[in-house]
Amino acid sequence: MRSAFDHVLERRFHHFGWSRHHPPCLTIAPGDVVEVHVQDTSGGEITPQTSLADIGQIDRSRFTPLTGPIFIDGAEPGDAIKVTFLGFSASGWGWSLITQRYGILADQFPEPFLKIWSYDPSLKTPIDYAGKARIPPRPFPGIIGLARNTDETLPSLPPYPTGGNLDIKDLTEGTELYLPVEVHGGLLSLGDTHVAQGHGELAGTALESPIDVAVRVDLVKDARLAGPCFSMRGPLNPHMREGGYHATCGISSDLTDAARSATAQMIDLLGKLHGLSAIDAYLLCSLCGDLIINEMVNKPMHVVSLYFPRTVLE
Repeated sequence: MRSAFDHVLERRFHHFGWSRHHPPCLTIAPGDVVEVHVQDTSGGEITPQTSLADIGQIDRSRFTPLTGPIFIDGAEPGDAIKVTFLGFSASGWGWSLITQRYGILADQFPEPFLKIWSYDPSLKTPIDYAGKARIPPRPFPGIIGLARNTDETLPSLPPYPTGGNLDIKDLTEGTELYLPVEVHGGLLSLGDTHVAQGHGELAGTALESPIDVAVRVDLVKDARLAGPCFSMRGPLNPHMREGGYHATCGISSDLTDAARSATAQMIDLLGKLHGLSAIDAYLLCSLCGDLIINEMVNKPMHVVSLYFPRTVLE
């Protein structure tokens, strides 16, 4: 990771929700490199000392803070912002929380579960899960986006055509992300940084953690994009490519039902193969498992599979 940046944006410069009326806290030129310090998605409400008994007292109005916005000089509607991820500096701690608010199987896990993580901030070693699993780290921002062309303040969490809560784990070092510009200056913000997550974030959270994100921000004039797109410089899942996968298939006319079935089957399979409790398997599916649509050609039935890397448990 490069040691010098054109700008450093501290996490105290943050806002909530997306609005073109948020005043920019930083103005940059195309091509500038910025280190963005991102608070975890709890906004500091969850700390390394937080216990499960504290969860009922947390202030959820402070959740999903977004560091920014950053004004990109020359950016106008119709252009695109190109964000190249250069590197990540991790804090060494994080958390995962399972509640009935989120998660593909929230109805099957009524009791809350909190995991406070401690990991090597150099990200050079797998993250231990109570001696049961070893999770390869792969940091990325769950939320990255630009302001929308509306007078309404939009919530942070959904994805939008201009980005937002994309939760794409491949937005990591070396990836180039393109975001459509809808307002003058673009107004780029980042949040919700993760150290590990599978495609789907099935239990509702990933390994949430404060992380500093180094990005180069370029401007593509008159790109006319309909939505976010990105280019990767390497193979899928290079951090988990050894050892193969377990996979379970969900089959349904509804993609959500198929995904739920594949997830429930994987929880059962990991319990049988590795003696994991249901809650442990559910959380590990959220951090390591990837949902993939295998086919949609045989209408009305679809196949959605959950791929779980064997190296995590073997």
